[in-house]
Amino acid sequence: MKQLIATLAVIFFTMTAFGQDFESKQFTGEDFEKTNVRVGADFALQYQALSHSADSSLIPLGSGINLPTANLNLDGDIAPGIKLSLVTYLSSRHHVEAWVKGGYLLMDELQFLNSDMIDKAMDRLTFKVGVMEVNYGDAHFRRSDNGDVINNPFVGNYIMDAFTTAPAFEAMYRQNGWLLMGAVSSGSLKPSLAGYSGFTNSYTPYDMHEELAYYFKGGFDKQLNDDLRLRTTVSAYLNKQHHFGSLYNGDRAGSRYYLVMQEQTGSPDDVDPASGHTSGRWGPGLTDKNHAYMANIFAQYKGFELFGTYETTSGTSAFSPAEYQFDQIAVEGLYRFGKNDEFYAGGRYNVVNNDGDQSAERLQIGGGWFMTDNVMLKLEYVDQKYENFAAYGDNAGFDGLMFEAAISL
Repeated sequence: MKQLIATLAVIFFTMTAFGQDFESKQFTGEDFEKTNVRVGADFALQYQALSHSADSSLIPLGSGINLPTANLNLDGDIAPGIKLSLVTYLSSRHHVEAWVKGGYLLMDELQFLNSDMIDKAMDRLTFKVGVMEVNYGDAHFRRSDNGDVINNPFVGNYIMDAFTTAPAFEAMYRQNGWLLMGAVSSGSLKPSLAGYSGFTNSYTPYDMHEELAYYFKGGFDKQLNDDLRLRTTVSAYLNKQHHFGSLYNGDRAGSRYYLVMQEQTGSPDDVDPASGHTSGRWGPGLTDKNHAYMANIFAQYKGFELFGTYETTSGTSAFSPAEYQFDQIAVEGLYRFGKNDEFYAGGRYNVVNNDGDQSAERLQIGGGWFMTDNVMLKLEYVDQKYENFAAYGDNAGFDGLMFEAAISL
């Protein structure tokens, strides 16, 4: 408890006034002249100097540069009030070859329907449809996404990382700072029509309408005065059944902490970054049933910023009929300084517990430098501990330094 209090005190006194982006702002088609496409890219590279320990035999870890990651982004204005976004992972920890993350339409106007009533309704509504990152909670807005790391002030994401892409439709209503969103998705990043089990030598058809996931968000986000901005939201993700529910196993790019806590099994896979691409994370994994809830708070006051997360999830695993429950808390803050606020420093505390008395606890302290608006450097110290993990024994964890350089265009 003393360590937690001390950590929260450090974070409270290291907060910033950086302008955090969440959902895209509504736009109009008044300036639309013709279809146009913008090409962008994200690049990230880390130098890793971590060590790990456990009662079991872990592989030896050296230090050096991890595989660079890159994204290709295509954004287009295709009609008044309608935009297209397409993201391709050019290189990632899990896939060294290029593959598409997803693409979607963002619609703030529907002028092609020629309806004054619909035009008036769209003043407050936004529709989003495609294969995309689902908008569950607010933590995903501050995470690293393969080569796109410029929105994450730290190197690693949360221990329990709620992130997945999926075919989905979202409808959001916004007025005077209040927001309300309802959405539906296929529930999985990997659509399938049928499956085969080698254990039972049997085939199973999958019907998407029986496995749909529904997710919701409500909250308030407003610049209350020149000095104070406040955002608070609550979100839910409900998936009563699925053969491959991927909310907590949907990041195909991978963790930033390469090969940590990897046990020795006498296989080349032990040292293959792609085979254990979620190292350092912990959560339910693939699910048959999943009910998840997240509450977030974001506050800026003059030069200070605070972001907090509480999350709880319960359900059944895709590989076990036993019920699970995980709870997560994360608190972070930064302080930004310099002539143009190009430097920052801060900390994040993150802990995850399950109903089996296991826990993973992480402290991240670091800082960064925006050399330009598009080029940044980060340095982070990370310390993660595991408790009651039979595979690791007592006094298990990893710690050390991570350096990351990033470019986003």
